[in-house]
Amino acid sequence: MNYHTRKWIKPEDLNPNHTLFGGRLLQWIDEESALYAIVQLETPRCVTKFISEINFISSAKQGDIIEIGIEATAFGKTSITLTCEVRNMMTRHTIITIDKIVFVGVDLEGKPTEHGKTQIEFITDRLKNKNDNQY
Repeated sequence: MNYHTRKWIKPEDLNPNHTLFGGRLLQWIDEESALYAIVQLETPRCVTKFISEINFISSAKQGDIIEIGIEATAFGKTSITLTCEVRNMMTRHTIITIDKIVFVGVDLEGKPTEHGKTQIEFITDRLKNKNDNQY
């Protein structure tokens, strides 16, 4: 799993129990997952279709640094399925896992659109292929 984003837990991220507010964490996960889907599907328009069971395993407190890990597990005709794990960067303790997050690429009218992708592509490979094709 690749951990693309780190977040520093600040006072405004806490719940009344003085631990990380679950809603804030889910907001960060949804945003990071959307960015991952947009890059993989090469479209600026992706929407969250489905999020499976969310398993809160431990918490984070003010001052902790967390890492959000996202990985593609499947490609559909119009969708990409991701898995997510968030962990404490220093202790490596898992904070939350989500087995399945599905994003769908859509057109300007919000209708699903086929993307033609079948596997993870890295930006460096795309740039290399693009440069190789220029000559």
